Amino acid sequence: MTTFQSNPGNGGPSSNGTQAQGNEGQDGFGHRVDRIGSDAQQLWDDARGAVTDLQDTLDLKGRVERNPYLMVAAAVGVGYVLGGGLFTRTTGRLLRLGMRLAALPMVKDELIGMAEAALRGVETGARMAGTGNAGGSDRPQGSQV
Repeated sequence: MTTFQSNPGNGGPSSNGTQAQGNEGQDGFGHRVDRIGSDAQQLWDDARGAVTDLQDTLDLKGRVERNPYLMVAAAVGVGYVLGGGLFTRTTGRLLRLGMRLAALPMVKDELIGMAEAALRGVETGARMAGTGNAGGSDRPQGSQV
């Protein structure tokens, strides 16, 4: 840092000019500091406004009040992913288990559909065997009305 000293014994123009340049440098520096401070304050206000807007959009407090367990589960999931648990053996096992559990209802529906089709086939075969009489009745033989 350069300091400027005035020489009171020498009243020449060079000493006044040096002192004037020193004051201009200090005024310019002070102005820059003020401008940086106001820019930082503006940035802080903008960031605070953005966070407030995000809070209003997400409504985290309301979601936590409505579904506290779901929000705890979401926080655990986010922590697990951010903690590096995404590419571990445990995650692979959980995904395989999840796929099996997700496929279970589809397999069950397919099996039930095949069983119902087989029952319809058996009923249709029984009707066909029962309609061989001369009366043309749709009821199987032996049924009473």
